[in-house]
Amino acid sequence: MHPFQFYLKLGFEHIADLAGYDHILFLVALCAVYRIEQWRKILILVTAFTIGHSVTLVLVSLDIFSIPSKFIKFLIPLTIFLTAIHNVLGSHKTEKTAKMKRNYAMALFFGLIHGMDFSNYFKALIMDPSDIVIPLLGFNIGIELGQLLIVFFIVGVAFLFLNILRVKHRDWNLFISGAAAGMSLISLLENNFW
Repeated sequence: MHPFQFYLKLGFEHIADLAGYDHILFLVALCAVYRIEQWRKILILVTAFTIGHSVTLVLVSLDIFSIPSKFIKFLIPLTIFLTAIHNVLGSHKTEKTAKMKRNYAMALFFGLIHGMDFSNYFKALIMDPSDIVIPLLGFNIGIELGQLLIVFFIVGVAFLFLNILRVKHRDWNLFISGAAAGMSLISLLENNFW
């Protein structure tokens, strides 16, 4: 298999792996406040997350930055919890443009944290940091494709509930964000960080 294809597949499988549901849960929480009509904003949001993820992979692979795995395993559910709480308690009076910029910045920052989860494994795979471009490109395109597929599914389910079953958007957001917050809180409490 060509190296690019190998890393493309690896990135796709990394994000779509149900055993590592934390990325999927984060995407669910991230998309809970959006409707299908806002697909452009969702794409930018997901891409911001991928950019953050990519930056961390580069920094760790080049030995510029490193964080203990135990701390990362705590931070990831914390990002999900904070996103879910932000969905429910976020300022609804804030100007839409300012709110979107804040959401993009949050997705980018949390992408940095989520990228740490896979960075050591990715670093071991590439072996030669000077040969990082093709693996990084393939891996991140794979992640982006996987995320877009997951987001398409999430937004499709939201469309069904919001437009066909006529669930109120506020109720949908509360339910999805509440479920994401609950699941991430369980992960936080099960974490042996303390």
